[in-house]
Parts: sequence; structure tokens; C-alpha cells
Amino acid sequence: MPFIDTSFPGLFIFEPRVFEDSRGYFFESFNDRIFREQGIATQWVQDNQSSSCYGVIRGLHYQLPPNAQTKLVRVLRGEILDAVVDIRKGSPTFGKAFTVVLSAENKKQLLVPKGFAHGFSVLSPQAEVLYKCDGFYAKESEGGIIYNDPELNINWQVPADKAIISEKDMVLPTLANCSNTFEFDA
Repeated sequence: MPFIDTSFPGLFIFEPRVFEDSRGYFFESFNDRIFREQGIATQWVQDNQSSSCYGVIRGLHYQLPPNAQTKLVRVLRGEILDAVVDIRKGSPTFGKAFTVVLSAENKKQLLVPKGFAHGFSVLSPQAEVLYKCDGFYAKESEGGIIYNDPELNINWQVPADKAIISEKDMVLPTLANCSNTFEFDA
């Protein structure tokens, strides 16, 4: 199976099988049957794409129920450090961060279930990120955690003087003070 367990319940790295030859490469970035065989029966309803330069840190973002979203994140160009934080109360990994490098070269994807805050930093000169969502964007359900929460201690692999963060992301609360209604369902 092309899924790598992360030890965070429900959080998987998807590593598709890539076929390369003299013409280039081919791979299935998503195959519903393969995901269902893993027990992931997600109906995707929205794709989001962003382009960012080196040093950009986006996140940590989530949407609260009833508009919570599962995401499947991949990189079309460049390289990012993808970061998630488990915010499901009662989860064995609650309040813990997980990071993985996703790149156009390694073609790995991160399946981020509902109940995780998500963000990324750009490690290459430019990066294009595409992620599928199983729910539509709903501004009234926005939530977030500040990227530099000392309790999370995420190493974004970008020097502080090179970090580019939006005004909106600079005023997000810490995990301890964020709006959160997620409960872990074993």
C-alpha cells in the first residue's frame, strides 16, 4: 500500500507509485479505490492552489465543525515543510506537531484529517501547493494557531529574519487559547 502511518491517528503520508521512463513520469495523484482500500472514503469537493516564495509560512489553519475539512496536500513545484497539529481533545497525540517535507520531486502527499491545524513553510525559491478538501471554505468557521507557539516548538526550517507571514497569521492565538470544539473519536 502506498500509505505510510505517521503514528498520529488518521494522519497518513500517501506515496504514490511513480512510473518513469525517457519521456518523463506518470503517477495517479489520487485513486478513489486505493484510498477506500485504506479505509479512506472521502468525497473531495474543492481544490485549492497557492504559489509562494521562499520563507513564506502559511498557517496554522483549520475550520471548525460543522465545516471542518479533511485535506490531501501535495506540491506541484518546489519544496515545503508541511506541518500539522492534532487539536482533537482526547487524542493520544493532542497538542503534538508533525512535519514532513513535501516536494515536486518526492511526490509525497499528506492526508490531513478533520481536527488538525495545518500550515507549511516554503523551503525552495518558489513553491506551488495543491490541496483537495472534502468541505467548502466557510469564513465563519475559520480557526487558527500562531505559527510560533512556544508550546508547539515547530522548526519551520526558515530563519526568523527570512520568514514572511501574513498580518492575519501574525495575530492568531496559541493552541491553549484557540477556538476548538474537536473531540477525538477512536
